[in-house]
Amino acid sequence: MSVIRTVELFSNSDEHLNFQAGETIFKSGVVGRLMYGLVSGTVELQIDGETITIEAGDVFGEGALVHPHHLRASTAIAKTDCQLIAVSDNRFKFLIENTPMFAIEVLQSFSDRLQRFKHPQAA
Repeated sequence: MSVIRTVELFSNSDEHLNFQAGETIFKSGVVGRLMYGLVSGTVELQIDGETITIEAGDVFGEGALVHPHHLRASTAIAKTDCQLIAVSDNRFKFLIENTPMFAIEVLQSFSDRLQRFKHPQAA
């Protein structure tokens, strides 16, 4: 997903957030009601001792929105200073229902992360 597309889809979000390098965005095992579009910077997702890097233009945190328990499966830490746009559960559902390409792009983002997790040497 491109930075322009992320900003465009999330532009109606009320939550524009900034994180400093090293700050925790969310922790594994905690209830999550937001997903994020990364406008600028780099974020590390830590999962069972492994780390995956998320770049500007990508989305993350969507997993907690699609599970009934809403628990985070990873810890997200700002690797650099970051600008994020937060999307609520309701806005996420609206975008999925009304923007079919959004759903495909979120799935592609998730699939890309899964591939990098499975095959870190190829990244």
